[in-house]
Amino acid sequence: MPEQPAAEEQTNPAEEVGTFLRQRREQIAQRWADAALFRTVFTVSRDEAVEAGRAVVEALAAVAAAGRLEDAEADGFAVVREQLARTAHSRARAGATLSQISSEMDALRPPVNDLLLDELSEASAEHLRECTTGLTVLMGTLRLVMMEAAMSAGQELINRQRLELLEIATPVIKLWEGIVAVPLIGTLDSARSQVVMETLLDAVVEQHARIAILDITGVPTVDSLVAQHLMKTVAAARLMGAECIVSGIRPAIAQTIVHLGIDLSSVLTRASLADALAYALQQQGAHIVPNPSSAAEPK
Repeated sequence: MPEQPAAEEQTNPAEEVGTFLRQRREQIAQRWADAALFRTVFTVSRDEAVEAGRAVVEALAAVAAAGRLEDAEADGFAVVREQLARTAHSRARAGATLSQISSEMDALRPPVNDLLLDELSEASAEHLRECTTGLTVLMGTLRLVMMEAAMSAGQELINRQRLELLEIATPVIKLWEGIVAVPLIGTLDSARSQVVMETLLDAVVEQHARIAILDITGVPTVDSLVAQHLMKTVAAARLMGAECIVSGIRPAIAQTIVHLGIDLSSVLTRASLADALAYALQQQGAHIVPNPSSAAEPK
């Protein structure tokens, strides 16, 4: 039988895309530096935008060379996750939505695709289709990595703003020399209770307070968890050398505490903030004299 001609060796499309990305890295980075995603983040120096784009292209080349085009956890992405996270965080702080960031990521593909078409101008239609499809998949995976980073950055921003709101909602008021008060309004959870404790202890140190008042008049309910947080705060204040008073315990809350079997015997309590302040002033050696009765009303 006549010898069959050897089949033409075919290049793996993913590997060829990886080689293309390495060879055209500088051109791609230069084009990306003018894209909205990089231009709006690196506003001071274009060279920084080019350097960031170059790092991303190198990561894509490594992922393509490994043949893991659809794997968002590919090792190649590890080196640029921090860069993508910073970029996403910057866009999130600028008010960009996930949809906007996604659109900006999509805009990175056409410049690369144009260069790839130019590179493979003499390739067969089938091979060209395979390579462009591989590039599309790879860029889609990059977008997924970027969106994960954007969501993480957005959550970090929300958490930080939430903490700032908790701090704003937990003011410390200096009522008298050596006396501070924290009026609490709303529900107490673990996160807010921690902020209350830290804020109160900082105020004890800064104001050299000997007495601290926790007023819970505005707290709708007190359960065992809230009671534990209050007791921990009282204990922490004592360790700092300040006596802590819990005021504003309404009848309904007092009944709830009794029904839950919570022991607050070690905690100094008063019915109202006024009662707590009067007690604190007496402990400071101040004498409170009520106003004399006003003159009888004219007939």
